[in-house]
Amino acid sequence: MARVKGGLNAKKKHNRVLKLAKGYRGARSKQYRVAKQSVMRGLTTAFAGRKERKRQFRQLWIARINAAARMNGLSYSKFMYGLKLADVQVNRKMLSEMAINDPEGFKALVEVAKAKVAA
Repeated sequence: MARVKGGLNAKKKHNRVLKLAKGYRGARSKQYRVAKQSVMRGLTTAFAGRKERKRQFRQLWIARINAAARMNGLSYSKFMYGLKLADVQVNRKMLSEMAINDPEGFKALVEVAKAKVAA
């Protein structure tokens, strides 16, 4: 039986990694061994970054809701608790949008929450 050489598969694997390393500086984009380390680290950071972005957006929405709720005389926690008691199911992203673009609608929600918290 003839010997099978793995050169083609190795070349494909190397090229795949080097293609991902395009734009990296120096040996990181030229040498397979160095490029592989950089690409692995880059992909790990990218994955973590996608998770981090979700946390940052939620943080931003909460800050906006808190500011708008306090302008209407209620803290964030009491506002959210009042909405939960009133069975109003609006996510934080939409509440944040309402706080910016529809102050009257947001004020109505604050009044609903105030009534439920007081009762």
